[in-house]
Amino acid sequence: MAWNEPGGNGKNHDPWSGGGDKNPGGGKRNGGGNNDQGPPDLDEALQKLQDRLNGLFGSKKGGSGGTGGTGSSGGGKGGSFTLVGIVAVLALVVWAGMGFYTVDQQERGVVLRLGKFHTVVNPGLQWNPPIIDEVNLVNVTQVRIHDHRALMLTEDENIVDVDISVQYVAENPEFFTLKVRNPEVSLGQASEAALRQVVGGSDMNSILTEGRQVMAISVQERLQRHMDNYETGIRISGVNVRNAQAPSQVQDAFDDVIKAREDEQRSKNEAEAYANSVVPEARGNAQRMFEEASAYREEVVARANGETQRFLALLTEYRQAPDVTRERLYIDMMQNVLTNTPKVLMDVESGSNNVMFLPLDKLMEQQRGTSGASARSSSAEMNLRQLNDQVTEQARNRQAGSLREGR
Repeated sequence: MAWNEPGGNGKNHDPWSGGGDKNPGGGKRNGGGNNDQGPPDLDEALQKLQDRLNGLFGSKKGGSGGTGGTGSSGGGKGGSFTLVGIVAVLALVVWAGMGFYTVDQQERGVVLRLGKFHTVVNPGLQWNPPIIDEVNLVNVTQVRIHDHRALMLTEDENIVDVDISVQYVAENPEFFTLKVRNPEVSLGQASEAALRQVVGGSDMNSILTEGRQVMAISVQERLQRHMDNYETGIRISGVNVRNAQAPSQVQDAFDDVIKAREDEQRSKNEAEAYANSVVPEARGNAQRMFEEASAYREEVVARANGETQRFLALLTEYRQAPDVTRERLYIDMMQNVLTNTPKVLMDVESGSNNVMFLPLDKLMEQQRGTSGASARSSSAEMNLRQLNDQVTEQARNRQAGSLREGR
């Protein structure tokens, strides 16, 4: 018979809910509801799940009967709102956690709020609302390098190949991020313009030789003015001219020209060095010759004065004794003449044997000898003087005898 068939003593016998008729002793018929093998009630399962969620989030269970049914419906709506709130809180926590970031000591952060510039943050732990704010980190201490190489036309209508290296720093992070779309591209174009302007006002010789440093300074100054006008936030820290040479097609010819110029400079330096060594020597020789001439003049003047004084003294003696002085002069002259001859003159008319034969030739040869024979030369000179005195004495005696005979 069906469980809800009439005539069942006014009781419903639900085979799945376990609500069968009870025995008078309090037991259930047909072994109780827990032992039924029928399908579970979906409404009851959902209700149990809802009750568990309500207990988990602190909601109260609804009452029994009709009122309990209404309470269960209200509890389900409250539990749904609570779950949404928890999810919202968790999402808010995650969103807030995503807003923390760290700015390095070498960096600055450019904050854009809803796409518009807001502020620049300093190093340290920072927080900005995600999605609303966008942070761009810019390194303001890193020295960046931009290389540029191009063929340039000089002032004297020559072509040179110039290779420069530009060192720069992003000094203003706001301008570097927002004012120019691509600051590096703007830097390259400005480098091209500044370099062409400087090279176009210089000649080729100065660019290839000693004018590189001046050219680098001029390019740096012009390039910095361009960066300031463009508001790129870039500060140029240095410009280095790595290479400046003629085009490769004519490089050999220019190398020959440079070599010839170097040879010319070397020849000039050698000539200047030779002049610096010869001119002082010539001046010294001229001064020496002038001193020698002055000394010779003084010597000649002194000798002439001495000869004059000697002649005057001799004149005085001659006036007192003319014959003796004449004889003396004759003997001195003969001595000067016969000094270099090996001949010996002897007076044989006087009949005197007192004249001693002396080896005058040997004595004179010894006098012309080396300095080691100076003692012997002095002895020979003394002998000559003695001989001269003897001859002089004989001449005086003959003169005195002739005077006596005349009387």
